Amino acid sequence: MSDIRSHLARGHVIPAHPLALTAARTLDEKHQRALTRYYVAAGAGGIAVGVHTTQFNIRDRKHALLAPVLALAAETATASLRADPRPFARIAGVCGDTKQARSEARLAHDLGYDAALVSLGALHDAPEQKLLEHCRAIGEVLPLIGFYLQPAVGGRVLRYEFWRAFAQITPVIAIKIAPFNRYQTLDVIRAVADSGRSDIALYTGNDDQIVLDLLTAFPPLGYSERAPQIVGGLLGQWSVWTRRAVEVLEEIRTTRNAAVADRSWGGWLTRAAALTDANGALFDVRHAFAGCVAGLHEILRRQRLMAGIWCLDPNEGLSEGQLEEIDRVARVHPELTDDDFVAANVDDWLR
Repeated sequence: MSDIRSHLARGHVIPAHPLALTAARTLDEKHQRALTRYYVAAGAGGIAVGVHTTQFNIRDRKHALLAPVLALAAETATASLRADPRPFARIAGVCGDTKQARSEARLAHDLGYDAALVSLGALHDAPEQKLLEHCRAIGEVLPLIGFYLQPAVGGRVLRYEFWRAFAQITPVIAIKIAPFNRYQTLDVIRAVADSGRSDIALYTGNDDQIVLDLLTAFPPLGYSERAPQIVGGLLGQWSVWTRRAVEVLEEIRTTRNAAVADRSWGGWLTRAAALTDANGALFDVRHAFAGCVAGLHEILRRQRLMAGIWCLDPNEGLSEGQLEEIDRVARVHPELTDDDFVAANVDDWLR
């Protein structure tokens, strides 16, 4: 895409793409393609592939799935968009030390990806200056999307000073804010505002606060007279019920643009709580996110977008009681689901 920066600035639903497997835990190309077709048809503004929801161990030598999965998603998205061309962001997760991350970024670049979502997990104990050098090196290959990952699932606390320096890296086009912490979320927003950059798009990855992140008009937080708006989301939660997520984001845009007197906040607060409740079940918050990938798979399995909930790690699956929690949230929050949309199209996507 020639103008990925302006595309992301508008704000979009960007699902973190899951990995469809057979019962033998090999790549299920039929269902993998169906997932990508689903996201395009649902109106997503892009996909993120090679991220946590895709399962980081696709990179393990015994699986060797990173290149095939990246290629399959890019090819399928391109083919799906031929009938109705529109901007669509192809974002690749890049991991590992600087050598590995640059290699993954080059692979993604060669496959037609538009940007790299940078995981800093391999540099967990490195000083912040080393992290910045790492990001600059990747930015020489692809435009950068920063990623503030919560410590509960392998992230680390990154100071305001880090994010302000990160925002000064020219290839940075966006930041995914996912610390699941309001104080740390505000650190990123303030850092970007104080950096003087107005061309960095902020995306929520706070699955526990999706609606509120998107609705909030943040006040001035530092030197700048105006804080940036979180404009979209790059989320594992949005890998399911994606059509409904697109509709909700459109409604939020309308609400944000309405006169203050015309806004109805009470209804939005209720919807925010419903989505947080549903996410708690799918992401297995009760068991420290142990079943978060399998929980998403379960929704997609029910919709026939996956054949099963298998993960590459045979020990990874639903936690005790998680299935019952998923049943509960699907029953009490039917407005969050897009089952009718999927049912009407899934046979075509599985062709």
